Amino acid sequence: MGLLSLSALPPQIKQYLIITGNYWAFTLTDGALRMLVVLYFHQLGYSPLNIAMLFLFYEIFGVVTNLVGGWLGARLGLNNTMNIGLGLQIVALAMLTVSTDMLSVVYVMAAQALSGIAKDLNKMSAKSAIKTLVPADAEGKLYQWVALLTGSKNALKGIGFFLGGVLLTSLGFRGAIILMASLLGIVWLFSLLTLKDDLGKAKNKPKFKDIFSKSQAINLLSAARMFLFGARDVWFVVALPVFLATTFGWDHWWIGGFMAIWVIGYGIVQSFAPYFTGKKQGKVPTGRSAFLWATYLLLTPAAIAVALHADFYVLESVVVGLLVFGAVFAINSSLHSYLIVSYAGRDGVSLDVGFYYMANAMGRLIGTVLSGWVYQAYGLEACLWISCGFITLAALISFKLPDKQ
Repeated sequence: MGLLSLSALPPQIKQYLIITGNYWAFTLTDGALRMLVVLYFHQLGYSPLNIAMLFLFYEIFGVVTNLVGGWLGARLGLNNTMNIGLGLQIVALAMLTVSTDMLSVVYVMAAQALSGIAKDLNKMSAKSAIKTLVPADAEGKLYQWVALLTGSKNALKGIGFFLGGVLLTSLGFRGAIILMASLLGIVWLFSLLTLKDDLGKAKNKPKFKDIFSKSQAINLLSAARMFLFGARDVWFVVALPVFLATTFGWDHWWIGGFMAIWVIGYGIVQSFAPYFTGKKQGKVPTGRSAFLWATYLLLTPAAIAVALHADFYVLESVVVGLLVFGAVFAINSSLHSYLIVSYAGRDGVSLDVGFYYMANAMGRLIGTVLSGWVYQAYGLEACLWISCGFITLAALISFKLPDKQ
């Protein structure tokens, strides 16, 4: 019945729903895997820096994948790069089903490297495909579709965080991984059968040197994105869950549940970002919008850091501050996601989008490594001040973006 209903939809809507469904399924496993790895290896006694190192190859290969993946998408078609990403995630999950004594740091880093390649192939394909499905003159519709895809993805990632904590408690690490790999395999087979051939393939085969963007606007936006996501991950990825576990004694359920609620709320705000940024007045974001919202974001980590320094209601300050940070960060992220798809060329769109998400992955890499090292050496407060510095740089760079629709 579901397949019949899907086939009755207009082709563009049908492809959008298939792409979104693929992205959702992948994101669930990606969020759950992230929480499983952090909590399980913290439980085994790994230090915050060692836990951060487990994600080092995940982020490094994400940088490379976005750069090369955009070129592959333009040559092979986004349907193929998306399906390759799903398949690689299944392999990465299968690698982690070995016995505990085989889960060395190097081995887990290798599995995470595959997962990083898979995640960024999947994300680049999904974001790029929307540009090909929306008419060239429908900027408002493009913004809505990008916001909905991005927001729903992050809401699902939050549910994945919660599932990671629940599955670790109920099925154990290996049982949770086997279940996720099996379910994702079903999604992968469905995608192979239904996703349109040659989606987003460039008319003129791009050369490998074309992976580097020649657009000043895209280069500036990419640099701002790098610092924006570094500002989030420097305190969110490793420092925050370890801080909650060690300072307040929260267990897996509480940490997974709290971070899940945060990411779900973050995703919901992203989905409605057009309504916060002038949709009722018929406006779409410009470079000035990115600058203003980055400036608003700067206030939150600074306030949390001051509260920690003064020992002022520490738990309440972290929880409330994180919720406010998530809402404002979500609007920043949604603005950026729209601007890159808008700035990108229509033919071979994945080249520009891939370059931009390469910078995004570089920001996550820098933030993840600093999150473990700075927290272990100096604590959460230091992580928050570094976050403030990164947001300031993102705002200054965004000020130079084109102030036109």
